[in-house]
Formats: sequence, structure tokens, C-alpha cells
Amino acid sequence: MDFFRLFRNDDSTSKNVAKERLKLVLVHDRTNCSPHFLEMIKGDLLKVIYDYMEIEEDGLDIRITKTKRESDEVMIPALMLNIPIRKMKTR
Repeated sequence: MDFFRLFRNDDSTSKNVAKERLKLVLVHDRTNCSPHFLEMIKGDLLKVIYDYMEIEEDGLDIRITKTKRESDEVMIPALMLNIPIRKMKTR
């Protein structure tokens, strides 16, 4: 799966694609997380998720971003997941 395809908008122009990729590079640089490391995390998460549910891979969005910690408002890295679920598997 193409890693950057996950961050493209349907109305993506070259400018918007470049802008999103730059944001991604900056976040990874600031969090010391390489794209390869993020792909490894994504693969591990998907292995576990597939055990419990069927998902819509086209809408899958996994990224690392920054957010404010509630206790002291310090900016910290956060793993953000958007995983559209088709149906839950029965065990």
C-alpha cells in the first residue's frame, strides 16, 4: 500500500499533495519517527484489528501528529487512527 496515498484528498492538486507531504515530513521529523517505523506500527495494528473486524482499507488513515497534553498543555506526539469498520467478526 502506498503510504502517501492515505493522506491524499479526492480533490488533490499537486500543491495540496506537496503541502500534505511536507506536513507529514515535519511531524515525523519533530517526533523522531521515520515513515518506515510508522509503516511497521500500521502493519502490527492491522494484524490485530483483522482478528476482530473487517475494515474498509480505502478509508484507513493512520498518522502521527502533535496534540496538547491536558494536564499541562505541553505539545506531545499522538498516534491518530481513522479505521472505517465494515463489520465485527464473531468469535
